[in-house]
Amino acid sequence: MARAKAKPKPSADKEETTEERIKEAARKLFTQKGFAATRTRDIAEEAGINLALLNYYFRSKQKLYDLVMMENFREFIKGITVNFTDENLTMDQRIEKIVAAYVDMLTRLPDLPMFILNEIRGNPSKIAARLNEELTPMRQQFFNRLIASNKEGKTDLAPFHFVANLVGLSIFPFIGRPILQRVMQVNDEQFDQLMQERKKLVPMWIKSMMTPAK
Repeated sequence: MARAKAKPKPSADKEETTEERIKEAARKLFTQKGFAATRTRDIAEEAGINLALLNYYFRSKQKLYDLVMMENFREFIKGITVNFTDENLTMDQRIEKIVAAYVDMLTRLPDLPMFILNEIRGNPSKIAARLNEELTPMRQQFFNRLIASNKEGKTDLAPFHFVANLVGLSIFPFIGRPILQRVMQVNDEQFDQLMQERKKLVPMWIKSMMTPAK
């Protein structure tokens, strides 16, 4: 009896492309619908593949979800970590780059903030551990720098308030977008334009908050 020919494995390029399509489809559906409401069949259809091929790359929905979730978190905090650890930037430049990074990222991924909030509420211990791991390289360096600047009289703002203001001013408009647009009667194009304006405005506000009172 002739032996059946083995199925050729996908080439490395095709494999990477298919895997990325699956991850992007999963990211979109998990972010919009959450874990429980998203079926693997939905992900396969969104990625334009069959369910068997999805299972070939990712053995379970949970495994795919964990991967996408962690990549989302890494993307979410990268704006802070990358720019705060760059020794070639001044504090003002860091603020400007962080705000610009968040505005650009959330314009591209508008559902991401709610996904992050839902995950924090549902898995606080897991998320706290991941955030701690990602932020440790820059946290102490940044705190020391800001405390030293406060002591020298160049700035006057506690690290907590600095981070809360920076993240809040950059991210909240995207979280509150549905309400803000309706209350202020702003369409999508106008909203995007206003967010671009905040790239200049938010750093100005943060710098003003950091300036010591005379």
